[in-house]
Amino acid sequence: MSHTDLLERIQSKDARIGIIGLGYVGLPLAVEFAMAGFRVCGFDVDADKVARINDGRSYIPDVPDADLQQVVSAGRLRATADLAELGDMDVIDICVPTPLRKTRDPDLSFVVHAIEAVAQYLRKGQLVVLESTTYPGTTEEVARPHLEAAGLQAGEDFFLAFSPERVDPGNAVYTTKNIPKVVGGTDPASTALAAALYGQIVTQVVPVSSTRVAEMVKLLENTFRAVNIGLVNEIALMCHKMDIDVWEVIDAAGTKPFGFMPFYPGPGLGGHCIPVDPFYLSWKARQNGFECRFIELAGHVNSSMPEFVVERVSDALNSARKSINGARIHLFGVAYKRDVGDIRESPALDILNHLARRGAEIGYTDPYVPAIDQGPLVLRSTEPDAADVDCAVICTNHKVFDYADIVRRFGLIVDTRNALRGYEDEKIFRL
Repeated sequence: MSHTDLLERIQSKDARIGIIGLGYVGLPLAVEFAMAGFRVCGFDVDADKVARINDGRSYIPDVPDADLQQVVSAGRLRATADLAELGDMDVIDICVPTPLRKTRDPDLSFVVHAIEAVAQYLRKGQLVVLESTTYPGTTEEVARPHLEAAGLQAGEDFFLAFSPERVDPGNAVYTTKNIPKVVGGTDPASTALAAALYGQIVTQVVPVSSTRVAEMVKLLENTFRAVNIGLVNEIALMCHKMDIDVWEVIDAAGTKPFGFMPFYPGPGLGGHCIPVDPFYLSWKARQNGFECRFIELAGHVNSSMPEFVVERVSDALNSARKSINGARIHLFGVAYKRDVGDIRESPALDILNHLARRGAEIGYTDPYVPAIDQGPLVLRSTEPDAADVDCAVICTNHKVFDYADIVRRFGLIVDTRNALRGYEDEKIFRL
């Protein structure tokens, strides 16, 4: 199939689309393509995800069951674990995780496994798009050699592009459809095909000159956030030492109509992007002889915040002449952000571990996270009896929590998110 033939199939929505990885990125993308009229096949090694999709049961909060059932019933979306079907696809979109190793260097094992599977069934005329966040050069240095190993050439026999995912789980305003899509190909034809593909489902496509530029875009976006959050976390630590309310400072600074963008302190960074992506960038920079001092410093500040939260718990308990050792401490919210069930890199896990190591009896409530099984940390979400809790910690400010009730029932509260804005009480300890 030529470039022109594939373009016509995309524009007429006759192209068959395969999406590898059906998590927070892949499933919403698959549903959008299916809703637009494409035939979509999702690939995942998790048999439970495959079964649930084929039954029309969503496991992603941003994908309503009704939408999933609609496209599955219409025969426009199905899921499988059989990678041999990749050969039947016209477009293959890779949306697999890119975590960090314990040594804080990139773990591309999921990407490599996906690319190897694509390479095994690659045929002429296919478009392959990598969406997984990674360091600049991955598409050219890792994906392209694997895909070309059998003799087909990118830009001639098949087409290859990078388009960074920009998903914000739990955000009801900005979704897959209305977030601009950056695309960069290994050649102009690949860029044009990727732009035409995403142009069918998103309101704006932003073509860039290369895959390296597209890869760098995502890292800049999340590094910008990580560094600014690191800055405001340091300001919070400073304000605590100076007995200044950092939340009031930020609110007042935010009234300036130019030159200031409010960021907010918290218990630390979590999720699959912001705590991870800056280290992808700093790792690649080191390979090129450049030291990212801002990024490393921001990472140090952000990673220290769980320990500071534990210090605030200690301050709260000390005010009642109690110690952490033997205290009953209950966290409200353990997900990395409000109104989602994702605990990847969640600072709440570090806080719970720190408290447990210091002898506390720990528990948590999170309607989105029914259980935690993270190494030595094995807990289930429970509704506590306030009389049995020495200190409550608001770690994730889910909308479903009744904060007035928390203030009324619990004797000591550490609020890491300013969820109790407007409440003035000596028993409330803020960052």
